[in-house]
Amino acid sequence: MLTAADLGALTTFRRELHRFPEVSREESATAARIVQALAVLQPDQVVTDLGGYGVAAVFNGSADGPTVLFRAELDALPIEELSVAAHRSTIPGKGHLCGHDGHMTLLMGLGRLIARQRPARGRVVLMFQPAEEDGSGAAAVVADPRFAVLRPDWAFSIHNMPGLPFGYSALKAGAVNCASQGLKITLTGKTAHASLPETGLSPALALARLIPAISALGRGGPLGPEYRLVTITHARLGEAAFGIAPGEAEVWATLRTMEDGQMAALRGAAMDLARAEATAQGLGIRFSHHDDFAASVNDVQATGHLARALEALAMPYDMGDLPMRASEDFGRFGQGGTRSAMLFLGVGEDHPALHNPDYDFPDALTPLGVQIFDRVLRNLLG
Repeated sequence: MLTAADLGALTTFRRELHRFPEVSREESATAARIVQALAVLQPDQVVTDLGGYGVAAVFNGSADGPTVLFRAELDALPIEELSVAAHRSTIPGKGHLCGHDGHMTLLMGLGRLIARQRPARGRVVLMFQPAEEDGSGAAAVVADPRFAVLRPDWAFSIHNMPGLPFGYSALKAGAVNCASQGLKITLTGKTAHASLPETGLSPALALARLIPAISALGRGGPLGPEYRLVTITHARLGEAAFGIAPGEAEVWATLRTMEDGQMAALRGAAMDLARAEATAQGLGIRFSHHDDFAASVNDVQATGHLARALEALAMPYDMGDLPMRASEDFGRFGQGGTRSAMLFLGVGEDHPALHNPDYDFPDALTPLGVQIFDRVLRNLLG
């Protein structure tokens, strides 16, 4: 169990992370803080710069056995924090407003327990993953050649969840997070003087038609295998000037499906529709893809291990509102034969929501998350 001294040190650590947030693919200083904090725990191996700034700490058991990975995220959000807390963000326009500082602290707490009592067999990997918020981090870690020797048999993660009662967990086997992808469509014509628009080629009409047409490809509805949602997140037409008839336009859309297999079909339909409109208007067109999240699907056996841990700790849980529309890139760790599962741990029904400017991870949640991880670890590895 964590001692009062442990909890004090972990609270200080979490708040230090909170004061210096770094967004996706910029987490160099955060990674350095993690490496420094790990040193006192004396892991058998520390791998740095995995898939970017990722850090993996490996603790070996005394006998052969499976590899169990526990994941936390390094990155913060490009959102201005609105807080009067002494540990509020010191970086303008950036904040740990999703609780990744807390998730890193859970792993550090687990590391303290492992340092005192190594597993009887197998090995533990504490994975501090970069760039979760833009969907690129887990994929980059898994694709890193050095991850091959770390590839786990089991992978687990906890995400804090405002709206759930404090200490109450949402957990289910099967789909828990939607796949999503950002599609950027750029239409190109020819600019002209605003007094002579006929001498140019404006994409205005095509843009006006595309927004409702692409939105109609995904109207949402019940979360099931056929679920599709298209959200227009940004549009731009020409320059912000009265003297120029526009020659370029952009529309950004977030595509969302419950299953990975549906994403290719939805993306293809959106691109075909845009190409047809561009052709009809005589416009050029190009596409780019961003924030690519695979669906997160909880393995039945891995979910069972989390459920048994919660039951042993007398911590309440049910399936809550799962699956959810929001995306999470942890699902990438569940590919390639790894059995993976994530649970969502309640921080309070009235707690500020994730990504809100006044959100802050509650330090009282730390011992609960560490206990869950430690119980899963001991059940699997002894």
